[in-house]
This record gives sequence, C-alpha cells and structure tokens, in this order.
Amino acid sequence: MDKIFDTEMFAKVARRSVAEGVVLLKNDNNTLPLKKGSNIALFGRSQYNYYKSGTGSGGMVNTAYVTGVKEAIEADDRFTLNKGLVSIYDEWIKDNPFDAGAGWASEPWFQKEMDITEDIARQAATDSDVAIILIGRTAGEDQDNSNDKGSFLLTDAEELMLNNVTAAFDKTVVLINSGNIIDMKWVKKYNPSAVAYIWQGGQEGGSGAWDVISGDVNPSGRLTDTIAENIEDYPSTENFGDKHRNIYKEDIYVGYRYFETFAKDKVLYPFGFGLSYTSFDIRTKNFDFNEREADIAVEVTNTGDRIGQQVVQLYLEKPQGKLGQPARVLVGFAKTREIGAGETETISIKIPSYYMASYDDSGVTGHKSAYVLEAGEYNFYVGYNVRATELAGAFSLRDTVVIEQLTEAMAPKQSFDRIKPVFSDGNYSIATEPVSLCHTTPAQHRAAELPEEIPQTANKSIKLIDVVDGKNTIEEFIAQLSDDELMCIVRALLAVLSTH
Repeated sequence: MDKIFDTEMFAKVARRSVAEGVVLLKNDNNTLPLKKGSNIALFGRSQYNYYKSGTGSGGMVNTAYVTGVKEAIEADDRFTLNKGLVSIYDEWIKDNPFDAGAGWASEPWFQKEMDITEDIARQAATDSDVAIILIGRTAGEDQDNSNDKGSFLLTDAEELMLNNVTAAFDKTVVLINSGNIIDMKWVKKYNPSAVAYIWQGGQEGGSGAWDVISGDVNPSGRLTDTIAENIEDYPSTENFGDKHRNIYKEDIYVGYRYFETFAKDKVLYPFGFGLSYTSFDIRTKNFDFNEREADIAVEVTNTGDRIGQQVVQLYLEKPQGKLGQPARVLVGFAKTREIGAGETETISIKIPSYYMASYDDSGVTGHKSAYVLEAGEYNFYVGYNVRATELAGAFSLRDTVVIEQLTEAMAPKQSFDRIKPVFSDGNYSIATEPVSLCHTTPAQHRAAELPEEIPQTANKSIKLIDVVDGKNTIEEFIAQLSDDELMCIVRALLAVLSTH
C-alpha cells in the first residue's frame, strides 16, 4: 500500500527550504563553507535548544523530532566538535535548564547564556580551527519582539562571548537562530569572519542550516527586511506599541521604501541583500510592455566556480506625480535553478499593471479610491538587491490610467499627518500631508454592499431529533433531503452563526 503521507519526502523538502532561506551577510576571506576535516568550537546555548519556531500556537506544533545545529554537526563525519568545550557546556546546562516560562506563550525571548571567559575561549582556540557562535531568539503570539537586551539587542553575556571568542579565534562564524532581524551593530564592533541568519527552520532547521555552512548547499536566501543601524531609524518606531491606537505616519514608506527614499546612510544591510559562494552576472535580454503587463527576460550566468542559485530582483521607479512615490518598489523576483560554473539560465518575470499601480485614497489624481498609473516615465531596474541594479527598460504614459476603481473602506477617523516626499534636483526630502479621512462609516459601507436577501422558500420545522433518530446516520439523512430542505438547513445555520 502506498504511503498517504511520506514523512521522509516532506522532511527532505523542509530541509532544502531551510537551506535555501539562509541569508549570508558576511564572509571574509571565504571562511565559509568550512573546510572538510575542520575541528569546530561551538559556542552558545542555542546548540541545546534550537528555536524551531516562535511562541504561541505555531510553537506548540508537535514534531517527531527537532534537529539543531549541534546534532547536525555530530551527524556529519567530515567534521568534528571540540569535545572539551562540549563537556564544559554539558556540565553548565545541568544547572541551567531550559526556561519554558509559566503559562500561555510566556517563554522568555532568550535563554540564559554561559559566561565565556578569556581562558575558555583561548583554550578552545588551541584545539579548534574555527569557532561557531549561535545566538537564539524567540518571539511570537502574545509576546512581540522589543527593543530590549535578549530580544532586539544582545545580552551582556552574548557581548562577552563575541568579544572573547573573536579575540581568540582567527575564524569566527556567527549564526542567528531567530524569526526576525536583530540589532547588528555588533558586526562592526567585533568583526567576526562570517555572519548568517539561519532563522527558525522547524524540525529540519539545524540540518538545513548546516547544509549551507558545510558547503553542501550554496546560500541563496535574501533579506526581506532592511537592517538599519538603530531601531530608532525605522519610521514606525515612534508610534509603535501604543495601548490605545497606532498612527501609521510612515504611510507606504515602510522598510526599504523609506530608507531608499530618505535615509540611505542609515542602512547596514539593504533590502534583498545576501551573499553566495559563487558569483553571477545578470543581464536584461528583452523588455516588453503593453497596457496589461510588463515582461522582462533576464539572462543569469554563473561566473564563479561553484554550483548555485541566484535571486533576480526587479524594482520600479514611478513618476512622483501628485501622489508621491518611493525611490524604488519591488514588483517582481524569480529564483534560478541550480546552475553550474559558466552556465546560463534565462528567466522571465511578468509584471501585471496592478503591481505597477498606486492607490489614490484622497482623489488627488481625480480618481478617488482607485488604483492608477499616473502620467510620466516608469523605469524598471533589475539586479541583486535594491542597491545593486541596472536599468532594464522603461515606458512613458501621457495620461493617467485607472487600473481598478474601488470604494472607500476602513479609512482613518482621526486626523494625523503622513509622510510625502518632495523630489528636487535628483534628491528626496521628507514633507507631510494630512491623511485622507473616512467619508463613510464601516456600518454604512457594509449596508451598501450587502446583497439582496434571499427569501425563504421552505420551512420543514426540522428538529435535532429528526436529524439523529437513532436509526439513520447523518450521511443517510442528508442523502434523503431535497435541495429546498438542504438550503433551509444552511440558512438556519448561517442565521445562528451570524448572531455569535
């Protein structure tokens, strides 16, 4: 009998997904992938409690097993772990067990870290070729990330570990086992050889991450966030976390849309960034545009000496018009298959006009509550990340085009000012404008959109005892009902549900 659910097959897919999602941020002197036969000094208590997920319902998913980085290294006979350091951690863990907290989703953001003294670090360095430091974080349902030590910021013990380990080792690799980005100023401060986000990868997380570190898989993950120097540099920080209301002053200028427009100098790692063990050349082969879509064909050539994958990213620069626009907007991306050294793959990215359009909530373009393409020039850029692109093609519109006409819903009731750019002499500056307020209440909107009530055509006065009479199964009972009788039951159920 064939397997209904092949757990081994799904585990392989999960492991590969983890590997392809690893984002390599730093790799000095080709520290990674590690050389076969390396003796590894593994630091950080996350080697004993790999975070497969965040807290809450997702964190409570039952898994047959969870493989962390330590288990993955131990299963790979091409590498060895520093046994002396493992013994030190084993003894310390006995008196410092995992803290699960008390109650729903109350697990701390981080677990207590062992103090790595200069002596411990130096002794490990005499017996090992490379150090790997694991930094672990959780967050999630009922417990969001915060700008505190052990959450967004490093703890004092983590700072001590980074300081002493990087001082003792010529090669130090830092792996971040977290569901979100954290403060990264420590990279410049301690200058580790390599840094990667391995995220929270589920039950195959450690194995998938190790596939990249060992060189079995070439890293191809790319940042979905901008990593800025300070959390205060993000425009949402000012108004985040109010107990009564959140003001979205940043409007559409979220993440890279803000930084690429107004604050490029505040960025440590740009949106879409990620390193590879090989190199690629990205060239536009063809660009077509019509009223429905833009179609870009791109040639990707592996110019290095390792097999790997590349993520091609397509950005759009819109005319500022009356609405105002970010300097760049991601409108499409595609990932190549694994291509060998010297090999080329051509990929096509199709962009529907909806992706290129902008929403006019105030009617400043003459089309309130509509997605529009304002008149002007639209420039497409293709490349490796938001900062590393080349012009792929362009088109111009003489008149504003309405892509989709909608109606107002859930507009703000309270007045506040939102960000709007001013573009002059090739530079952007921040201005503000009043947000467009609601003209109809949610109740009025729902009343206007409600379909006409369907009149009831039958009433059989069906009771529960009629449904389950002790003789027929529910399936048999349903099979005996007419279409009108079924509709009667459905309407009754909907009426009950709508009152709760």
